[in-house]
Amino acid sequence: MIPRVAAIVAALSGLVPGALASRTASCSKSTFKSLDLKGIKITSLDVTPAHNYSTSGRNATGGAGVIPDIPGSPAPTVDICFIAITYTHHGQKDVVNAYIGLPLNAKDWNSQFLMDGGGGWYAGGQPEVLSPVLAGYASSSTDGGHGVTASTGDWALTKKGDIDWPTVWDFSSVAIAEAAILGKMATKMYYGSEPKYSYWHGCSTGGRQGHAMAQQYPELFDGIVGGAPAVNWDKFAPAGFWGPLKAQLLGVQPPICVLEAFTNAAIAACDELDGVKDGIIALPGQCHFKASSLIGQKVQCVEPNGEITITDKMAELVAAVWDGPESENGRFEWYGFHYDSNLAAMIGTTCTSIDDCTISPFFVSDDWVKVFLARDPSFNTSTLTHQDYDRLFHQSVRQFSSVIGTENPDLSKMRRAGTKMIAWHGMQDQLVPTNGTVDYYNRVLELDSCAADYYRLFLAPGVTHCGFGPGFDPVETVLGTLKAWVENGTVPDRLPATAVAVAPSNTSTTRTGYLCPYPEVFTYTGGNPNEASSFTCVK
Repeated sequence: MIPRVAAIVAALSGLVPGALASRTASCSKSTFKSLDLKGIKITSLDVTPAHNYSTSGRNATGGAGVIPDIPGSPAPTVDICFIAITYTHHGQKDVVNAYIGLPLNAKDWNSQFLMDGGGGWYAGGQPEVLSPVLAGYASSSTDGGHGVTASTGDWALTKKGDIDWPTVWDFSSVAIAEAAILGKMATKMYYGSEPKYSYWHGCSTGGRQGHAMAQQYPELFDGIVGGAPAVNWDKFAPAGFWGPLKAQLLGVQPPICVLEAFTNAAIAACDELDGVKDGIIALPGQCHFKASSLIGQKVQCVEPNGEITITDKMAELVAAVWDGPESENGRFEWYGFHYDSNLAAMIGTTCTSIDDCTISPFFVSDDWVKVFLARDPSFNTSTLTHQDYDRLFHQSVRQFSSVIGTENPDLSKMRRAGTKMIAWHGMQDQLVPTNGTVDYYNRVLELDSCAADYYRLFLAPGVTHCGFGPGFDPVETVLGTLKAWVENGTVPDRLPATAVAVAPSNTSTTRTGYLCPYPEVFTYTGGNPNEASSFTCVK
């Protein structure tokens, strides 16, 4: 991998910010004929100018979604210069597709560059360049070496059943960096000047991708948004299979209504610890709700219809998901989920009747165990023992930490590059444990006590994975906050956010507030809970 990394870093030397473009070259192959990178062989180059290109339905692909600094609803069409590149790396048999989008007219370009991240196993694609171009940015994306319709086993394994390491590296980080460089080169070729500022905006896999850039290629970006970052991938991915394993070992498959009963009871018990009744557990560290307190309680379910009594095994299963995986001898392996997270995301069940349900594992974790660890897409996970799980967990860390773990806390390269990064994570996240991100950030601070000068983490009470939920959601403001930090030096001591309004409120369905930079805690001080002035940040 060293030659590929060296080639990427070497390519950075020619990237110097320029002035706002006043002209464009033609949107044709001839303009981009010299588009190339050392170490790759371009096998296909397509360039298409498109007027009034429809954006309808083109952002529902798993990425971060519409870039939030587009005011109001996104425009239905855009004038764009599309570039599609297919290439392979010398000596390898990978196939990577990169996509570049440029505002067709120079007057519509804001002199900046922005990439939007992927989600799950989806690294990115053509749709991810549309929102940035709508907002005036030049943009690029990549499929990370595999198409959106390809099964994980098809791209992650060779025909012999071994890990296809070049393609895994493509997905993990290499193709992301190459797409950024190719996008910036194309921008220079088209407008005659480099972007003045370059940004990354992503959540989930996109958040992990952003952290990979911060750790490995920070020279590519002036600012990075890494929402709900799926870092510590080598631990969080197998940890996501802990719930299904525990259910199997206990011989219990509770219907969704039972899982909801546990969540609702925990929220009722801990909601007002912060002084506000709003359906949010804002202080999870002070919540000591016991799942066992519901044993014997009857739950009336609708789908499937019927009454069910909560058992000790159901309570043990829920407690295990909250606590997180541990080894057979009780050793900590990874973090669990907060009490108000949706349990069905990790141990969701499909039921034919109240007492006949089947567990549906989180697809990323299911793929991880079957494809990356067992290396058999048809592997029967129902036979796994706790000892087997421990062995697979250790295998995951040993083999994939340096490849896709994205957990290197040494950000000295990013500090020297002058790059700024904002990470944020919803505390109701049901897919990626919030405390995994806190763990990573604490390790960064251990290496550099001044890391907050260039990297800040904000925790969002009551917010689910990458947004939504009743809590304080920063999706609409985080990119703008980052840009103010990068371009104006405005340090983000607060991150504006919007939540569902609570009584007393008869004027709006939402309330505004802000998130606090970790380790400060968003704290209610009294007054109207729908007003930001009723809260402060406390260390």
